[in-house]
Amino acid sequence: MINFAVIGTSKITDIFIEAAKQDARFNLVGVYSRQNKTAQDFANKHNIEHCFTDLSLLAESSIVDAVYIASPNSFHAQQSIKMLNASKHVLCEKPVAINCQELAQMTTAAKNNNVTFMEAMLVPFLPNYQQIKKHSKALGQITKYSASFCQLSSRYPAYIQGDNPNTFNLNFGNGSLMDIGIYPLYLAMDLFGLPDNISSQCYKLPSGVDGYGNVLLTYLTQQQSQQKAPQQIQAHISYSKLSHGANVGELQGENGYLTWQHSSLFNEVKLHLNDGSCQNLTLAQSENRMTYELSHFIDLIENGEIESKVNCWQLSQQVLSVIEQVRKQQQIIYPGDK
Repeated sequence: MINFAVIGTSKITDIFIEAAKQDARFNLVGVYSRQNKTAQDFANKHNIEHCFTDLSLLAESSIVDAVYIASPNSFHAQQSIKMLNASKHVLCEKPVAINCQELAQMTTAAKNNNVTFMEAMLVPFLPNYQQIKKHSKALGQITKYSASFCQLSSRYPAYIQGDNPNTFNLNFGNGSLMDIGIYPLYLAMDLFGLPDNISSQCYKLPSGVDGYGNVLLTYLTQQQSQQKAPQQIQAHISYSKLSHGANVGELQGENGYLTWQHSSLFNEVKLHLNDGSCQNLTLAQSENRMTYELSHFIDLIENGEIESKVNCWQLSQQVLSVIEQVRKQQQIIYPGDK
């Protein structure tokens, strides 16, 4: 049994708790919020015994073994480091940090205190995501990757009426790429690693964050036959928080192509070969997709491992490094960058 506390009381924390309840090893004992009423209301809703409004008291608490952090992005690093330095295991919601410098400080704290630290990115643990990685070899030489995640934010009407919700607030390290474009970006980075070239476009809102955009990653490859010229893999990621989209993905190669539905849920995976055949590779998945990452995280704790081999620190760092480069190109600068 691992005693957890949660930091943050938004909808994503509700979803996480419901997913975590599917693992008998998860025991929720605490919640942190800056406001006592918010903490108490959340505790009442989820039958949580202990409320915290002081991070230091949470860090010092002997009843808490691990913490799930789902606060605004700009708080991830400082809260994670404080918990890690108090020997608490930390599962921190994506994006794990604002930039690579923050992530380096977080991983150093995990190593120094010999505690488990992982980004809460659900997609690498999904069975259908693993199907894509497994069957990509059937495509032969891969040439193109394209995936989109476009989802109209429920906060956008408030924003255009003059409010400044967290979703579109530069001070909280938010924006379309950070919040949802990161999902299709993760698979590209997991498949291909760091690109040789990054180009991007975005529509920047008056608040200073990106409302929607596109990223093109280019990878130089060498065919096995020396008589063939070097090839490129082009990976195109499209994202938006100002409109809905079909949110499909496709991986193309010389022998055929793979398709999937939705870049964060991976509801359906199919392999289409040049001979005209189509194989449905879809596996059954838990309705609440966050269950897999939580169970993996607890496995790491029980096995005394501080880093996941599936969602490793290097992968988180590579994703952040691409996001940083895109933000630099688009002149999106967060207070935490300074």
